[in-house]
Amino acid sequence: MFDPASLRLCLVTDRDLSLGRSLIDVVGAAVQGGVTMVQLREKTAPTRAFLEEARALKALLAPLGVPLIINDRADIALAIGADGVHVGQTDMPVETLRGLLGPDAIIGLSITNHQQISSPDAALPDYLGLGPLYLQQTKTNAAAPLGVEGFRTLRAATSKPVVAIGGLKADNSAPVLAAGANGLAVVSGIVGAADVKGAADAFTRLFDH
Repeated sequence: MFDPASLRLCLVTDRDLSLGRSLIDVVGAAVQGGVTMVQLREKTAPTRAFLEEARALKALLAPLGVPLIINDRADIALAIGADGVHVGQTDMPVETLRGLLGPDAIIGLSITNHQQISSPDAALPDYLGLGPLYLQQTKTNAAAPLGVEGFRTLRAATSKPVVAIGGLKADNSAPVLAAGANGLAVVSGIVGAADVKGAADAFTRLFDH
């Protein structure tokens, strides 16, 4: 069952930014620092390696009550019993995913502009990922940054829970929360930190103010 509170601090994995550390080590430290959801994103890993990573993460996170979301790959999510999937505009439609994964799966959809947030598909997922907020380095084909005011305008167009993503750091995220984000989805700001737990904790403290 989807709990919007789980969106508070979502870690999005990126092996290229992890400074040679294992996925399990990075995610484990991030959860200790307050991460409340993990999205496994693997754009280049072979399917079998992706599957093994997902299975290992599920074993780590399930006892802790931290949902595991798989980026794009409904087949991987089904195979390991993940909590859900997150998809983009060119991936499998949300309605199709719901039919495959069932009513209890958590489904997120990425939104970058007003046309997308006004589409029928945007009414179907459990939550929306709005971004990119700022200039970021993890996607070479990312849309132009929304900025805080662009985010605020998009956020006002939906009653869905939303997470902000894109270039988020502990020192630039407070205005995004004030603009209506239910949570923050962070990639390099946690994965690429020398002290993963400390970086996650710095984001977590933003919710205490």
